[in-house]
Amino acid sequence: MSLKAQLAEYRAGWFKRVPADRQAIMERHIAQLRDGLAKAALKTGDCAPVIALKNAKGETVEVRSLLERGPVIVTFYRGGWCPYCNLQLKAFQRILPDVKAAGASLVAISPEKPDDTLSTAEKNALAFEVLSDVGQKVGRAFGLVYQFSDELKSAYEGFGLDIPAKNGADDWALPLSATYVIDRDGTIIYAYTDADYRDRADPMDVLEILKQRAAA
Repeated sequence: MSLKAQLAEYRAGWFKRVPADRQAIMERHIAQLRDGLAKAALKTGDCAPVIALKNAKGETVEVRSLLERGPVIVTFYRGGWCPYCNLQLKAFQRILPDVKAAGASLVAISPEKPDDTLSTAEKNALAFEVLSDVGQKVGRAFGLVYQFSDELKSAYEGFGLDIPAKNGADDWALPLSATYVIDRDGTIIYAYTDADYRDRADPMDVLEILKQRAAA
């Protein structure tokens, strides 16, 4: 089953399980992001900010070093608690051999603490770097981070989620679930920044970008 089909299946179940008032809050939030932040996030042709973050083992990973070997896929996810994120991470894991064959690297970034990124990597059997952006400095540099409104906070509390505790930070904030391909010179050659966290970049589309670049 494709990632899009998996996401659609989970989304259909979500609409059956979640109370209508909470669904309405989430839909208003997505609409606000689509009209605002999603338009301001970095796009194709922009220069990617510096990325140097701790991985799940506490080691610093510098994307600049990875770029010396080839392009890098950078995918931002909300956290290991997010089922849509886990579906996408596993989908990227499935194409990892093809990514490497194209001479590229793959890293995933979340605002969670390193212990939680380790849990996510282990749970999903991920063989690529999972980086911890505590404080979301990198996410903000990409223009992806949004603050929670009071009603959005209440919705997440209704889901039993304490975002500040998950992220080891004082604020209620998350990044858009965005995916980028950064070329060796630091230029973004692919950007997927949909405001709806339930929609994700298809790894096969990302792989096609890498193949086109290699053939150019």
